[in-house]
Amino acid sequence: MYLVGLTGGIASGKSTVSSLLRELGCPIIDADVVARQVVEPHSRAYVQIVRHFGPDILQESGEIDRKKLGQLIFASDDKRRLLNAITHPEIHRAMLKQILLYFLKGYRYVVLDVPLLFETRRLTRFLNHTVVVYCDPATQLSRLMQRDGLTQEEAEQRVATQMPMKEKRGLASHVIENSGSREDTHRQVLRLHTTLEDSMEFLLVRAVAMAAAAGLGGLLLYTIKLLVS
Repeated sequence: MYLVGLTGGIASGKSTVSSLLRELGCPIIDADVVARQVVEPHSRAYVQIVRHFGPDILQESGEIDRKKLGQLIFASDDKRRLLNAITHPEIHRAMLKQILLYFLKGYRYVVLDVPLLFETRRLTRFLNHTVVVYCDPATQLSRLMQRDGLTQEEAEQRVATQMPMKEKRGLASHVIENSGSREDTHRQVLRLHTTLEDSMEFLLVRAVAMAAAAGLGGLLLYTIKLLVS
């Protein structure tokens, strides 16, 4: 099994592409979903976040108020780096568990839906393909303002916290142009899906993994510990 990284910019349409791939039967691991799971009340990340950011970021239910926390981190590079340092190791650990499960089920590849794939660069060395969902800056800003009810200044501030879309586009092995219609995006996703399905890279990756497993008995114990912890 090999890994495919899917990323984009805020409001670029990455979630749309992810949904289309899922409809085509692709296994998707969504880092945003995992990120919400690892900060559930009483988890390790939750305890650290409350300790560093204070109880004011909590809802009455005790859950983290993502909007309040977002306002804090988008206004401060230091706070954003602190939050990433707390959550990213937990997110990657949880994603690894899911990857191992898909491997054991015999899937050819898994798509990792990661918003900050190129910003953090922690996963890129493990990926065989990277896909960027791109849209032009004006469209991105307009979509973000409409989606989140933000002023232009607020939207520009959030866009500025991420790597420029043009730069991400240059780093990707595949680009989905999402400035146009949904139909056009759908056609591009179908072509990408065909490319991934026709790839034989999974055979080499699986052979290497099986050889490593055969020579390292501790790998099985490590996998079991990850799955049950």
